[in-house]
Amino acid sequence: MTSRIPRDSRLRLVRPRPLAAAPTAINQRRPRRPAPRPPEGTPAPAELARMARSGLAAAARVARWADAALGPGGDSATTDGKATLSDATAERAARHLGLTAAQVRADWDTARLAGLIEVHGDTARPGWRLRAWNRDDSAVLRGWVALCDAWSLAHPEPEEYEPAAVAEVVTAMPQVLSFLQLSAGPVPVPQLLDLLQQRVTELRTERCEIDYAQQTGPLRPALTEPAADAPLEPLLDWALRALASVGALTYGDGQATLTPLGSWAVWVKLEQICVAAQSPAGNIEQGAEDMLRGCGRLRPNAARAEYRAWLAARPVGSAVTELIDAARGEDALLRGLAFEALRVVGAPAEPEVRTVLDEPTLRPYALLWLAEHDGADPEDAHEVLTREESTWLWVDTAAAVADHGEAPLLVRHLESAVQPTVPALLSEVRAVGHPRTVQVLVALAAAHPDPALAKAVRRAAFQVHTGG
Repeated sequence: MTSRIPRDSRLRLVRPRPLAAAPTAINQRRPRRPAPRPPEGTPAPAELARMARSGLAAAARVARWADAALGPGGDSATTDGKATLSDATAERAARHLGLTAAQVRADWDTARLAGLIEVHGDTARPGWRLRAWNRDDSAVLRGWVALCDAWSLAHPEPEEYEPAAVAEVVTAMPQVLSFLQLSAGPVPVPQLLDLLQQRVTELRTERCEIDYAQQTGPLRPALTEPAADAPLEPLLDWALRALASVGALTYGDGQATLTPLGSWAVWVKLEQICVAAQSPAGNIEQGAEDMLRGCGRLRPNAARAEYRAWLAARPVGSAVTELIDAARGEDALLRGLAFEALRVVGAPAEPEVRTVLDEPTLRPYALLWLAEHDGADPEDAHEVLTREESTWLWVDTAAAVADHGEAPLLVRHLESAVQPTVPALLSEVRAVGHPRTVQVLVALAAAHPDPALAKAVRRAAFQVHTGG
């Protein structure tokens, strides 16, 4: 006979498992991809970081001055909301650092492109890379790669160049850089010019929806005329000088050579393309929400590989924004998976994650993410949450399990609650006010094998539903 008295069932205190760790019907077992190695002769990461620190030393110096002089309560750094250093601030920095105002402006722009300074309207603040500059080689190298990616902004083109022609050269330069890396030595500029011409011609052909080679009459010369009107020699000269200015290559005596940093950066980009091309579940071209739904069917390792491939195919900033927007939706599973993907992003996602701390729906996830990012043991990260936040997160995770998981998994989720007893859990769940509370309790009651406990849970669901 079954007792009709609700039992005071004890719950084991265990850390909730990430949703991506939940077993599913799909068993994804892929062969482990060996860690790729950079080209032979590439210096060790510590030596590359030393080179990057040396090349960015002036920018880091200005960034540290801005951190000290323009911190909270200090003067505004800019006046136009576009990160242009104000005249007064540039002169002040020049006096303090023993530089000219022009040098300060140049170093300021370099620091922004490398992520050492972040400007929000009239306020400047140190970027995360500046905080980690002396202790984290990967942060230094990421900063240098960010600057290298922005070479066309670091050394703007002369005004007389046509914007369309400049855009074509910027798009074509990765292939030129790849050729320089494969050559592993000096390459004559005429050879690079031939390659650039071929690539630009390909780009122009790809934009054409009609095969103009088959056209006759007066139409054809008019359509091929832009190629003849856009000389590439001065644009190639500008591009090589710009890349030399950020330290990616050396340029002179009619030839160009990649620096060790430049060669390594090209390899990093090629590796990212390879990772993207090996998207395990084919979600690389999907938006964040559809990609996360696809990852909900994968095991943790396969999901992380999919996140890396998806992230490698798009700029970090827009990818982080997409993931956070997906987390704001009604699907709790996507919320948990979005923050798992943000863990793969790492430090570059920190500013965006901090902006959602005031959103009740995302706050518990953001607090856990930040705690782990700051070095907390994942097993102990939940200690940063209040009791109410932990309960809210428990309900949100239960909603995801109820919508996408199996009944036994929902029952096991009961063990992850911070409350020591079922009555205490039900009382706090009712008080936390999660919009899915009723559905979660009904699903739990239907799944639990203990009739007495199921009855108590159903009663709690009814009370929440009726406001009792």
